Amino acid sequence: MKTKTHTEDSTIAGLRQAVEKLHGCLASWIEEVPVREIFQEKKVWDGTVHVFDLTGHPKAKRAYAWSSPMPGSSKHRFFAILNLPPVFSARDAVRAAIVQEYRTRHD
Repeated sequence: MKTKTHTEDSTIAGLRQAVEKLHGCLASWIEEVPVREIFQEKKVWDGTVHVFDLTGHPKAKRAYAWSSPMPGSSKHRFFAILNLPPVFSARDAVRAAIVQEYRTRHD
């Protein structure tokens, strides 16, 4: 059985806090899922998505979370996507975030 390092524990704790703060419920870490997203033969995202079970959310029972470095900064942007249609998996959550970022940049 793999044990988590201190860095992994602090990453999970930070993501858990982001999920709880953004969605107003309790979150319990379940697993991490590697996701690679390719579009038109180019890698657009490659990373780890952390899966959390939720307690106390009125609609969702699960959330997917990760962070990405902000360009030109030492800070990270946190993503916390609920498992609600059309999001049913970690990959769906990444795709939804990519689409949202694209729409934000091009509106």
